[in-house]
Amino acid sequence: MEKKMYSWQMTALDADFELTENVLPEPEPHEALVKIAGCGVCHTDLSFWHSGVKTKKELPLTLGHEISGVVVAGPDQWLGKNVIIPAVLPCGECELCKKGRSNMCQKQLMPGNDFHGGFASHIKVPARFLCPVPDALLKKYPLEKLSVIADAISTPYQVIKKSELEAGDFAIVIGVGGVGIYAALIARIFGAKVLALDIDDEKLDSAKNHGVDAILNVKGLDIKSIKDKVREITKGLGVSRYGWKIFEMSGTKQGQELGFNLITFTSTLSIVGFTMDKTEVRLSNLMAFDAKLIGTWGCNPELYPEVVDLITTDKLKIDDFIETFPMSKINEVFRNTLNHLYSKRSVLVPDFG
Repeated sequence: MEKKMYSWQMTALDADFELTENVLPEPEPHEALVKIAGCGVCHTDLSFWHSGVKTKKELPLTLGHEISGVVVAGPDQWLGKNVIIPAVLPCGECELCKKGRSNMCQKQLMPGNDFHGGFASHIKVPARFLCPVPDALLKKYPLEKLSVIADAISTPYQVIKKSELEAGDFAIVIGVGGVGIYAALIARIFGAKVLALDIDDEKLDSAKNHGVDAILNVKGLDIKSIKDKVREITKGLGVSRYGWKIFEMSGTKQGQELGFNLITFTSTLSIVGFTMDKTEVRLSNLMAFDAKLIGTWGCNPELYPEVVDLITTDKLKIDDFIETFPMSKINEVFRNTLNHLYSKRSVLVPDFG
């Protein structure tokens, strides 16, 4: 086994990541040491690095929570296995875990937040909730690209199930970037008619080309104009005026306020995107429309096999939405991501050590 590990650490807000070299850690009996194949760049990472959102572990810290790799040390049943590391690692024993809400376990550990994460050559994690990657899936995609399962795909999968979306429902996805595109496609797989809203024609065209039923560029439009256009689209799709499932994925104040204003009778608005900005909404609309407003945090590790199965059976195809970069280009990739220069989810692949 290699004796050293390498990682790119955040040392200060908005500063360049620094390459560090350390002794390879030895896992405890309940832990696994994973050689990283790929780690996705998430909006949450940008929030830690650029927006001042506090990490649980003090700096310096290796970010990254969207990780795939190979177990190189740990429990015998995991040795040599290709795995996805859940972005939320619960204890599995507490009240919330036992009630099926393990994603909200208050003892949870999140790579790149509670401990050193995936922008590295190796990572040491609790082994209990690792998700094995079947050989059949590896024949379709390289392991590094499957890292996006850990957040970009599993998070929208959980919220769509949580929203109680059914076949024939009308689903509105606000923001079809690196996470929102999967929300739109998964909603379509569940049988909904899907409308994608964004301010980027390239992203909207991609969504349309991959099976989304309708698209609308909302750039420069006021709320009334958007609502009028959405009503026209519902008529064209032949969907109900009621019970819309709205998924806010953009993580912007404008997107969240738009999502709230689109609530109609018996709607469910799901907030997935994160922003530090505060919104101005009239909460009484929830009463008047008998509507629901829900949030979501990550994904229960127990749901990961269902997500893996969607991709293995080709119901969900992911290759067109991922772009890989050498991990040594992390500073360039983060700044380009911050400046919205990429249309695909960036995955960093270790190229050192």
